[in-house]
Amino acid sequence: MVSTVTGFVLCKRYRGEMTDSPAWVDEYGRIVFDVFAKNCTSRATLEHLTGKWGTLVMTALRDGTLRFNALRRRVDGVSEKMLAQTLQALERDGFVLREAQTAIPPRVEYSLTPMGRRIADKLMDLIESVEELMPDVSAAQSKYDRSKQHA
Repeated sequence: MVSTVTGFVLCKRYRGEMTDSPAWVDEYGRIVFDVFAKNCTSRATLEHLTGKWGTLVMTALRDGTLRFNALRRRVDGVSEKMLAQTLQALERDGFVLREAQTAIPPRVEYSLTPMGRRIADKLMDLIESVEELMPDVSAAQSKYDRSKQHA
């Protein structure tokens, strides 16, 4: 079941099953979100974080505050437009802080919020695991490709 409360689409899951219950809070009064429900707003937030550019931007900012062009150089291959859109989405979600400095020329710096730092640490764990497993991934890909050639 889906409901709109204060502009958010909330998705209630009760004991692993979707329910028609009008209650959008758990037994402790907390709003319940379910990323597996197609209309739940948590799915869009997850997409902002785990999309190709979101993950790279978040983990690049773990090292500290960066200006736009420095961040663009760090996240090799991202276009100016995609970086701007990604930063805007992450700022809106509360993961990135944008600070415009009053200087000539104007300076804009980006950093992680405490919430962003928490997520970026988890994303970095994922990246490190992927990089560590790449020899096994490459072997699995080769094996798969060979089996498809002989099929």
